[in-house]
Amino acid sequence: MMKIALASPPFPASINDGLFWMEKLIKEAVKKDADIICFPESYIPGYPGMGAGPEERTPDKLQSALEDACQMAANNRIAIILPMDWPAANGLLNVAFVISEKGEVLGYQTKNQLDPTEDHIWVAGTQRHLFEVKGVKIGITICHEGFRYPESVRWAARNDAKIVFHPHFVGSNTDGVALTEWGHKEHPYYEKAMMMRAMENTIYFASSNYASRYPEAASSLIAPDGTCIIHGVYGTPGVVVADIDPALATGLLAKRFKPELYFPSLR
Repeated sequence: MMKIALASPPFPASINDGLFWMEKLIKEAVKKDADIICFPESYIPGYPGMGAGPEERTPDKLQSALEDACQMAANNRIAIILPMDWPAANGLLNVAFVISEKGEVLGYQTKNQLDPTEDHIWVAGTQRHLFEVKGVKIGITICHEGFRYPESVRWAARNDAKIVFHPHFVGSNTDGVALTEWGHKEHPYYEKAMMMRAMENTIYFASSNYASRYPEAASSLIAPDGTCIIHGVYGTPGVVVADIDPALATGLLAKRFKPELYFPSLR
């Protein structure tokens, strides 16, 4: 068994504010014996336009924040998936670092499929990676690509990932509809997409969103059969924790996929 924690923090006003909430939510997760905790997209220094300004996106400040996060992981003996903006030669990447419970950086996954509205914010990554935390293989897909490019999840499942983490942001602090029932037919499609990413691949799918005033999805952990195991409270900062059984994540449906039928060059 593995215990998964999904964080729903408010938008950080600065890197220091983000680190404050990170430590607070990590400690909540540790009290519930979580093995790993995932934060939302671009959590450090904060999703662009929703709080922290460009002055927080300097290489030195971002590197220092990553080092602080590694120390938190080691101090609390918990693995962390930490989404950040990260400097590259041609601009800022949208990444998710994986930090072990010993405080070691295992690597990062880039956001490879940008939403068209994000082309002026980030540059797209080009590679996919798997990571191993406490003997469990995990994948990561970030926001738009997990919702609208399901092959990003299928790739991980076909390469033996038992769970795919999905840091994202959907919602607003200024306008929207207050959601009340998870997966309601009249709500935005995002929670339904989470269900599909799990069941179409027969793996766990763990999605983390901000606690904005009008979130369009809750932080949610989905089982391999598509059922919601646990979800956060809309608009309320906090952390949800639940067990997964990696043995149930067989990847059966993902591995039955026949790429040669859709990509003739692979025949």
